[in-house]
Amino acid sequence: MSFISTRAGAFASAAAILTIAYGAHAAGAYAQDQAEAETLELASHSSGETDAAAQPDAQPPVRFVASPVVQDVPEPKTPEPETAAVAATPASSAGSLRELVAQINFNAEMSRDVKCLAQAVYFESRGEPLSGQLAVARVVINRASSEIFPDDYCSVVTQRAQFSFVRGGTIPEPNRSSQAWQRAKAIARIAHRELWESEVGDALYFHATHVRPRWARTMQTRAQIDSHIFYR
Repeated sequence: MSFISTRAGAFASAAAILTIAYGAHAAGAYAQDQAEAETLELASHSSGETDAAAQPDAQPPVRFVASPVVQDVPEPKTPEPETAAVAATPASSAGSLRELVAQINFNAEMSRDVKCLAQAVYFESRGEPLSGQLAVARVVINRASSEIFPDDYCSVVTQRAQFSFVRGGTIPEPNRSSQAWQRAKAIARIAHRELWESEVGDALYFHATHVRPRWARTMQTRAQIDSHIFYR
């Protein structure tokens, strides 16, 4: 009995020792596996960052949108009256100012501002050659662009004591059925769109040749066209 018990005890002790040794070995192997996995993961991240830096043009990941994106299409803009009247009339297609005037659509709708410009041309220079009418229109436009006159054609034309045909700040109505009015409208549109260059350039003033105003003595003459002299 004693011998058997002693041997059983020895076997039990040996088994316990093997179990402990195996457990320690397994724990060590597990720890080593974990360390290797972490090392590989760090290497993978490091490699990924290096690749990204080395490839700055890499395409971003594709993202899918859950719902369709609808973009409004803008409505086509209606051209302004003056643009529509001269849209098909490039200055280069006309050999002279007279030809260009003939190409303008006389019946196209006219804005209020350009109508005031046409009225100034009509009442100040309808008896002048086309170049003289264009010069008058150029003066009105130059004034509207300057800092010493109002900034729109109607205000320039109706400014007090500037144009003799204006009465009480009101521009009279032209003879709408006359050829002179049709030409004045065409000249106003040509000047407004800068389709033809005028020889008066940047002139801001003009007067008829039969008068000698004092203010003209200090001005620089830009041109004389028929019965008008233009100044800056």
